[in-house]
Amino acid sequence: MSERIDLSVNIGGLKLKNPVMLASGTVGYGNEISNFTDLSKIGAIVTKSVSLNPRKGNPPQRIVETPSGMLNAIGLANVGLESFINDKIPFLKEVNSTLVCNIAASSIEEYVECTKTLDGEDTIKGFEINVSCPNVKEGGLIFGNDISSVGRITEKVRAVTNKPIIIKLSPNTSNISEFAKVVKDEGGDAVSAINTLVGASFNIWNKKPKINNVTGGLSGPAIKPVAIAKVLEISRKVDIPIIGIGGIMDWKDAVEFMIAGASAFQIGTVNFINPNAGIEIIEGLESYCSQMKIKSISELTASYNLE
Repeated sequence: MSERIDLSVNIGGLKLKNPVMLASGTVGYGNEISNFTDLSKIGAIVTKSVSLNPRKGNPPQRIVETPSGMLNAIGLANVGLESFINDKIPFLKEVNSTLVCNIAASSIEEYVECTKTLDGEDTIKGFEINVSCPNVKEGGLIFGNDISSVGRITEKVRAVTNKPIIIKLSPNTSNISEFAKVVKDEGGDAVSAINTLVGASFNIWNKKPKINNVTGGLSGPAIKPVAIAKVLEISRKVDIPIIGIGGIMDWKDAVEFMIAGASAFQIGTVNFINPNAGIEIIEGLESYCSQMKIKSISELTASYNLE
């Protein structure tokens, strides 16, 4: 390759060496997958969700394979804030990649407390706020399905950190762009789109759900067209950086998301199949940009032609 391609991107102040991000919940806290891939070459690692207190999550069975996808109902199992700081961050400090901390909570106050506490950790360069959590104070209402709750969370978290805030949006709404707009209006720096779709699967012999929780989050190639459509909707209606998520298996999928409006993207389900997928995608993007005479990968973002 005669001329080096500029793969760096800037997402609402979050600067990455390339647009490849490892999605929350698919690589744990980074140490396991580090045996199979070079994390220093990855643009960013998004941690497994962190909550104020440890969570055991849902009982098994909580992962099941489906046609072109995977259902999971892990239940946000995690080690909790204190253990994350003491036991997980030391390893992540040594990884030469940008660290984004995903935060989950069951109240707005918990989102704020987690963000405020982690704001002092220099290793963490930004926060991804998982709003697909039940609000225990409101009878289990999912934050991400209520536009006023998403706005309040963004506003309150924004008040306790100057680091980039990314709100991870639920696709289980009719107008995702309205949620992206309220994120921007309340000071959010970017949105991740999309989180998993609600799905279910049954065992036809005993007539029981394959997932103990009955329903779970559907990810993988099955949701890619839906995810791209949601990214496109946000891109056309709201001027806010988008991180595309949903069924990206190779560099061609990644290019589609960027053309539709994504500034960067996350890979998730593919990490279970091919832990080195991130590196392979980076190599594929370089080759594609060279072939298309694209000097900077950011030129791809929202380059769609709808005429």
